Amino acid sequence: MEPTARVRSCDRSSIRVLFDLAESVGGDLVRLEVGEPDFETPEHVTEAAFAATREGATGYTSNAGLPELRAAISDTLAREYDTEYGADDLLVTTGGMEALHLAALCVLAPGDDLLIPSPGWPNYWTQARLADATPVEVPMPYPYDLDPDRLVEAMGPDTGAVMLCSPSNPTGRVADPDAVRAVVEAAREHDAYVVADEVYASLTYDRDPVSAAALSGHPEHVLTVGSCSKSHAMTGWRVGWLAGPPDVVGEATKIRESTTACTSTIAQHAALAALSGPQGPVREMREAFAERRDYVADRLDSMTGVTAPRPEGAFYAFLDPEGYDDSMALAKRLVREAGVVLAPGSGFGEAGAGKLRLSFANSMVRLEEGLDRLERAL
Repeated sequence: MEPTARVRSCDRSSIRVLFDLAESVGGDLVRLEVGEPDFETPEHVTEAAFAATREGATGYTSNAGLPELRAAISDTLAREYDTEYGADDLLVTTGGMEALHLAALCVLAPGDDLLIPSPGWPNYWTQARLADATPVEVPMPYPYDLDPDRLVEAMGPDTGAVMLCSPSNPTGRVADPDAVRAVVEAAREHDAYVVADEVYASLTYDRDPVSAAALSGHPEHVLTVGSCSKSHAMTGWRVGWLAGPPDVVGEATKIRESTTACTSTIAQHAALAALSGPQGPVREMREAFAERRDYVADRLDSMTGVTAPRPEGAFYAFLDPEGYDDSMALAKRLVREAGVVLAPGSGFGEAGAGKLRLSFANSMVRLEEGLDRLERAL
């Protein structure tokens, strides 16, 4: 006997392959492969977790999450992104990844297609396969702006959902509002959903963040995924959310009874403090990321033989180093010979072949050293 074909069809993330390689090589490596803020969780957030623990908030919550946290998420989405989600439209999840998993299970039937603009985050392919659906890559031309015509052309009777990630992981591009509207409208015509991965929405630098649900006249066809991980430096706390039509969110709440039951109660109290408490630390982190974005974009622009679109959000740059086809081999060579760790672009779909993803969620000192090493190696 062996594991099911469903599970065996899933690949390991190339990001984690390089993470593990770096761990085994050790030494003075500049780690630019993982998308994790290098800041500590704000103090008032950790204090709220300690207080909840001391007060005995260590039991289960409802499957949907603490009512007060769902209210805080609703308020945040309304204030920051002009979306209207009530308590029945929201489910607190164990990170944004569980929200994606539940969304896939609820809206993708076996044999359905999940359209994925690429380059795209590897998790999307895995979530489709775990739902017995088919991931369908739709390459976006350089500089990787969302091209609605390509997605609309790819839609058909088997389309169950379309994945949109803005700001994009791995390219840092922010989708144009008109492009998002066109995709949601086309999805509605095909009786399909748009799954909007907006975990980086607060890290948008050159324009206001956009929310697919707010842009469209058909929010009932949009499922919004969010998280505290990136915006509040809370990756390890594992608190995210799924927002959308009550019938879908209700079904997602039902099936998580058999998965995680509920998100950590202590972590939920921390997230409540993060969303409803002082936002000064969030603004400071965003300003630091914007400064790093400017530095990285300028350095890459000055490198001979390297092309990279200017990131408009998130904390990633997507590099095309001239003359390389095998991004995995190149990434491994950079670890062993140059001491700098980046994620291979091939892990983000066929459109990423020969490319590299650089995370600038690191200090300016380490970014400067890492880019020096990368430039010498290339």
